[in-house]
Amino acid sequence: MRMIDTVIKPMHPEGYKFVAAFAVVTALLFWIWDPLGWLGLGLTVWCYYFFRDPKRSVPENAGLLVSPADGVVSLIERAVPPAELGMGPEALVRVSVFMSVFNCHVNRAPIAGKVTAVAYRPGKFFNASLDKASEENERNALAIEVADGRKVAVVQIAGLVARRILCWKKPGDGVRTGERFGLIRFGSRLDVYLPEGVHPQVALGQTMVAGESVIALIGQEAPARVARVE
Repeated sequence: MRMIDTVIKPMHPEGYKFVAAFAVVTALLFWIWDPLGWLGLGLTVWCYYFFRDPKRSVPENAGLLVSPADGVVSLIERAVPPAELGMGPEALVRVSVFMSVFNCHVNRAPIAGKVTAVAYRPGKFFNASLDKASEENERNALAIEVADGRKVAVVQIAGLVARRILCWKKPGDGVRTGERFGLIRFGSRLDVYLPEGVHPQVALGQTMVAGESVIALIGQEAPARVARVE
């Protein structure tokens, strides 16, 4: 990897129009008053950075379930998957990854399999770090059937600032572990529901990298991870 590649990252095409709009406004601000122009330039750089889409080293070992988003593990608890996915009324372990406006917001499939359901539901825009965001916020949910027939749910949840959820998959599509499947604009959260009997290998407050950080092992016996902060 070249040194410049650690700073300059590829940008997702979804961001082109936003960066262009910021750049036009910045040019007008420079025309009005230089200090405003520099402020606009800073915001333009931030917009580019928000829509960055860096390559990731995706682990290919069978049964590894990786994080679908960059961010921090904000919740680990049992909860019922979204009813619209048809995964039943039983509570499963849910791992939530909260993305701030400074995280990369391209979402990646947590595990390889077949998409059996995609369901969008409009809602409110509470802070995505709150527990009630899973139930009340705008969301888009996917069910992925893995090799052993069990299902994993991944839910894109809009946040306080996010107002647009994008998903590029439909029922019947296959996905690879770490494959890009969607994007949420400007701060949000992703929930992953693990199959019964699968224990999370992450801890609250842990920093996650989409497509790289392992959340759980499917098809392998492993106890829930215990961690300390120091």
